[in-house]
Amino acid sequence: MTTNISLILGGARSGKSAYAEKLAKESNLAVTYVATAQVYDDEFKSRVQHHKDRRPSHWMLIEEPHKLSQTLAHLAAPNQCLIVDCLTLWLAQWICPDCHPPQDSSWKSEREDFLSLLPTLPGTIILVSNEVGMGIVPLGEINRQFQDEQGRLNQAVAANADQVTFVAAGLPLTLKSRAI
Repeated sequence: MTTNISLILGGARSGKSAYAEKLAKESNLAVTYVATAQVYDDEFKSRVQHHKDRRPSHWMLIEEPHKLSQTLAHLAAPNQCLIVDCLTLWLAQWICPDCHPPQDSSWKSEREDFLSLLPTLPGTIILVSNEVGMGIVPLGEINRQFQDEQGRLNQAVAANADQVTFVAAGLPLTLKSRAI
């Protein structure tokens, strides 16, 4: 069983999702788009619609804000490409809805399940995540905990990934590849 894991990092509106979609199209595999967002307001609804409008209509869409490990285990297959967009919103669903700190045991368990599962999945897995650690240190404990946890999650996923790409201004910069 061969897994090809790509992690696409970048800031807000950096072009990371569009780049992940480009990789999925180039894979020539059946694509399933796993969206982790929950829509809470009209502005975010507009952002989600922008993503939907850009994607090919034949791609399957699964919306799953919490049980990412179970979803990936169910969907992954040798001739399948899965895009997860994005790990940042998935993390936010776990630790921020009621401002639970990341030490919460349910998040730790889900994170460990995800990181253990990832290298065992068949097929092509493209994970999109925000790089939130390049700005100022945020005000407020929960905000700093979120930034720290996102950084730890990105590092752990990058360690398991075959390819890591940072996207800025729509331009991909390879940080890690099989050839390196």
